[in-house]
Amino acid sequence: RTPEEEILAGLFAELLGLDRVGIDDSFFDLGGHSLLASRLIGRIRSTLGVELPLRALFEAPSVAALASRLGTGLVARPALVARARPAAIPLSFAQRRLWVLHQIEGRDATYNIPLALRLDGPLDADALISALGDLVGRHESLRTLFGEHDGGAVQRILPASAAVPIVERTAADEDGLPDLLAAAASHGFDLAAELPLRAALFRIGDGRHVLLLVLHHIAGDGWSLGPLLRDLATAYEARCRGLPPSWPALAVQYADYTLWQHDLLGSEADTASRISQQLAYWQSALAGLPEQIALPTDRPRPAMATRRGAVHGFSLDGALHGGLLALARDGRASLFMVLQAGLAILLNRLGAGSDIVLGSPIAGRTDDALDDLVGFFVNTLVLRTDVSGDPSVRGLLARVRETALAAYAHQDLPFERLVELLNPARSVGRHPLFQVMLVLQNNAPLCVDLPGLSTTLEPIGTGTTKFDLTFGFAERRGPDGMAQGLDVMIEYAADMFERGTVEGLGRRLGLVLSAMVSSPEAPVGRLDLLSPEERRQLLIDWNDTAHPVPPATVPALFEAQVG
Repeated sequence: RTPEEEILAGLFAELLGLDRVGIDDSFFDLGGHSLLASRLIGRIRSTLGVELPLRALFEAPSVAALASRLGTGLVARPALVARARPAAIPLSFAQRRLWVLHQIEGRDATYNIPLALRLDGPLDADALISALGDLVGRHESLRTLFGEHDGGAVQRILPASAAVPIVERTAADEDGLPDLLAAAASHGFDLAAELPLRAALFRIGDGRHVLLLVLHHIAGDGWSLGPLLRDLATAYEARCRGLPPSWPALAVQYADYTLWQHDLLGSEADTASRISQQLAYWQSALAGLPEQIALPTDRPRPAMATRRGAVHGFSLDGALHGGLLALARDGRASLFMVLQAGLAILLNRLGAGSDIVLGSPIAGRTDDALDDLVGFFVNTLVLRTDVSGDPSVRGLLARVRETALAAYAHQDLPFERLVELLNPARSVGRHPLFQVMLVLQNNAPLCVDLPGLSTTLEPIGTGTTKFDLTFGFAERRGPDGMAQGLDVMIEYAADMFERGTVEGLGRRLGLVLSAMVSSPEAPVGRLDLLSPEERRQLLIDWNDTAHPVPPATVPALFEAQVG
């Protein structure tokens, strides 16, 4: 092996959790997915100083093939490092949009991220509260307030000594707990005056507690919950022994990322800058975008969105999960791309047209230094699927693959700036650019190991939604990495949809995905979306129109009518 191949093999093994990787083993066959692929590209950048597009890994997924692409890479982007802070620290692009919404809507729970942990065993409540203080001290994002300076929004980072998280301690019983959790999770934040992390500890009985953490999205995202819980566990273990936590210092903080992001993107006045080039791409890719997707709603879209939301969940079995992975592998695509194609087929068949626009989050942690940081890094990509011409399943997947890889290559442009640039017709009744979100959750499942305690995640929601429909998928894998199924959650706007309608969408989505696996060469317009019960109803029950008539002559029948 060459030195480059040795390094790549080590990076493959590290990210995939394997002891070793063969030089010709495919990254995706070994369990890689889009998120791990992005992390691998980041590791290559920081280790070898080469900037490869994500497309390179999809086209050359083995160590040997990817090593041959290293010479075609660009010079890596500037490293993200800690830097001197200006007097007024600007907000990141993503934070700026949430700040504007906060100014308009006030203390709204739509952007709350709640997390409830059931703690069984002898809890040291004082140690837990101290650990929460340690957590806030470690991550500047958790002790940042947001205000205005000279007409612009700025971050105001509190010193660790002055940032004491509020922890409400309440006695509760099992029957009343769900309502208490829901009420606490749906309480909004005053971002100018409150820390963006709130905690509540409910005592259910001896040795039985539930810890509720509520994080505002302006300070964190879904990925952030992993490092947040790891650091909380480290701090709690130390505090139980009467010691402060001992952990490696973070290389950077969120404010460093904010300043780096502005420098990385450059000026729009410079046509060679990253932001100018990516703006040009998106302006072309989204030209003529439909203002609104046509969905089979039960009620008209309200003039002003209330954001009342509800959730329907179901599961797809391991056989279908494995079939979808095989379809992705055969098309040199990812599971996410297969799901994007499937959702586009479903919406097309339900009357949404042939230009299907979906939104999807992307982690946005394009530098290794961000992996262990709590902060709002996630960006939103607008993915357009062309279903015209009735392509085959494989043909549509190839289209989706090209669209997704091009989008990944231009993921640095903040969604907020894209909306400003395209300036779509605005409405307070709908989300701009897209109204349906697709999410594939393939981070490691959240877990926290607190000494002496058994911990389990408690499901909780805020009763809100940002979009008309959000289709969320989470993979289940066995210890050997084998596919065990997909858990699906459809979050929907309760003002527009009845639960039964959404349940029907879920059933039909499962039928679409099954048909894609069984008939990958079939035109998408010919895929069977009827369940056996629906087919029997259409072909037999509703066609059962025979009505027995006793034999008689026409004169006799006439006489019977008028007689």
